Amino acid sequence: MADDPIDGRTGAVSRRNVLAAGGAALAITIAGCMSDENPNEGSGNGGGGSGSGDIVITGSSTVYPVTVAMAEEYEQENDVSISVDSTGSGGGFENHFIPGNSDINGASRPISEEEQQAAEENDVNPIEFQIASDALTFAVNPEADWVDCLTFEEVAQIWGPEGAENWSDVRSNWPDEPFELYGPASTSGTFDWVTENVIGEAGAHRSDYEGTEDDNIIIQGIEGSQYAMGYFGYSYYLENEDAVKALAIDNGDGCIAPSLENASDGSYPMARPLFVYAAEESLQNEAVADFMRYYIENSSSELVSEIGYVPANEDLVEENLTKLEEATGGGSSEENASGENTSEGNASGGD
Repeated sequence: MADDPIDGRTGAVSRRNVLAAGGAALAITIAGCMSDENPNEGSGNGGGGSGSGDIVITGSSTVYPVTVAMAEEYEQENDVSISVDSTGSGGGFENHFIPGNSDINGASRPISEEEQQAAEENDVNPIEFQIASDALTFAVNPEADWVDCLTFEEVAQIWGPEGAENWSDVRSNWPDEPFELYGPASTSGTFDWVTENVIGEAGAHRSDYEGTEDDNIIIQGIEGSQYAMGYFGYSYYLENEDAVKALAIDNGDGCIAPSLENASDGSYPMARPLFVYAAEESLQNEAVADFMRYYIENSSSELVSEIGYVPANEDLVEENLTKLEEATGGGSSEENASGENTSEGNASGGD
């Protein structure tokens, strides 16, 4: 951990206060807030010019609580205007970051080859920084006393195309009652990660469920029905562990519960890396570069674990700082491009 964790300083941001904002867009300063319907608002990609104080951040609802906390802390010490909008990883890339209307995009999965190519065609060079790791969590209603653990195959059976209709379709001794399913929208990196890594085929996620970019709506849906299930980043479970029940996952080594420790040591099979991508063009703006440096330096702090994610280890911090300095100092864009070296990520960034 960092010697001076930012959650130990005066004015620190609590996990409860951050998550209370939910998946809705939190404009740290109202002027910079945007929406998918009007992606041209805000400066983005250094559009404010060198020395501009405006920073526009979009992307993953999973990464959102960390980014909001970092932005609030940074704003207390600097004359800068930062907006943070929870748009989903893919929604942020497509609607804001790639068109050049946001400077930074949070992502709960690596940028895709198609997104990378679209960005390059639009003269945007994404620089990848892994800032934490997550224990992606499947949860049910606390009254669902028949289930405590699922195998990968059972998760795929429930969430895949033409998925199981009733609980008893998965195990015969489970209730003959229909699933009520809540999960991330298709613009979400969490949706993409589950589709590709659990179901096993891109685009193969079932569509007949309640999809949303607001993780708190998923929590509310699970809380409201004994037969509900949903999934989200571990941070949202920690904030609501009295309202929902997390399920252990068995990928052949027994049932492993989601936790920061199990995500850090790699034993939890749904551990995954979390990223922010900064446009190299935006990093030429001193304000964006300085905020990104602050974000990276504090990604190993206790604030990240307080929010509910595994902090980056010191080696990862140093790697990220080197990439940042190369990007701001005119380093090779091929060396810095996310697809060239680190897109696989390190799911146990806190080791």
